[in-house]
Amino acid sequence: MRRRCPSILVVVLSIGLLLQCLVAWGQAQQSYPSRQLTYLITFDPGGQSDREARRQQPYLSKILGQQVLIDYKVGGGGALGWRELVRAKPDGYLFAGFNIPHTILQPLQQDVGYKTEQLVPVALFQRTPLSLAVPESSPYKTLKDFIEAAKKEPAKLSVGGSSFFSGPHFAAMLFEKLAGIKLNYVPFTGSAPQITALLGGHTDAGMCFSDDVTRFKEKVRVLAFATDGKMEGFEEVPTFKELGFDLVESVDRGVVVPPKTPAEIVKKLEAAFLEIAKNPEIQADMKKQGFVPLAMGAAETKAYLDKQTEAYAKMFREMKK
Repeated sequence: MRRRCPSILVVVLSIGLLLQCLVAWGQAQQSYPSRQLTYLITFDPGGQSDREARRQQPYLSKILGQQVLIDYKVGGGGALGWRELVRAKPDGYLFAGFNIPHTILQPLQQDVGYKTEQLVPVALFQRTPLSLAVPESSPYKTLKDFIEAAKKEPAKLSVGGSSFFSGPHFAAMLFEKLAGIKLNYVPFTGSAPQITALLGGHTDAGMCFSDDVTRFKEKVRVLAFATDGKMEGFEEVPTFKELGFDLVESVDRGVVVPPKTPAEIVKKLEAAFLEIAKNPEIQADMKKQGFVPLAMGAAETKAYLDKQTEAYAKMFREMKK
């Protein structure tokens, strides 16, 4: 019996230590967040992701009770930031803006350091339909003019877009296939430098986001929108579908956390982002700026992401035929 006592003591102490750890973990979950949080943006300052994060920042700080710092990891069409996110500690103190279809298309094409399924969705809060736009001074008045010019001189007309294997890049590739033309796609690190290049006449056209053409409505001419119906505020502009091209593309934005982030933390962040997304004043501002407001929670976003992943994989296979 005397020889067994130390072993029993070790077991008792181990159980006690385990219980203390469990209690501490539970308290940590209940008190989350207890310090500053970082909102990682994977594109240039001034772009849609950055501007939306700036809009959300004061609301997030108030709801979560802690300061929210906006940080940047730019490169690879967002891939550098998403690669950093999936390697981060899953404690809820780092979350990142993410884009659909970027986070689907990139891993489909090559090893970018993350997989779509590693990104844990928290919410989707914004959509920006795509459009083909030219500078207001452009000689191309209609989509027909643009296509005819592209057919006369293949690969000469430059079309800017936000990065490779992104929504704009995919839309440009699909447009090429549908119209039977070859374009010179020019990738930028984000929409801010892309629209600057277009306005400066450095590219012939751009696969532009709806908010950019709304902001610069007097300086650009939209040839067609990649929407099912008319874009609000641009009722005079035809859709690709109206002109005979089955091209409906947009970019959806939301926020994700690292793999293995506890469900309780995801739920707390989800509640904060949805409270902001459902704010009537914020929704009204988004619409005025050319955005389409969304308010999709974690489960709904995951289901949508899975559905879109399957759809884009199929479209890519068909495009390569």
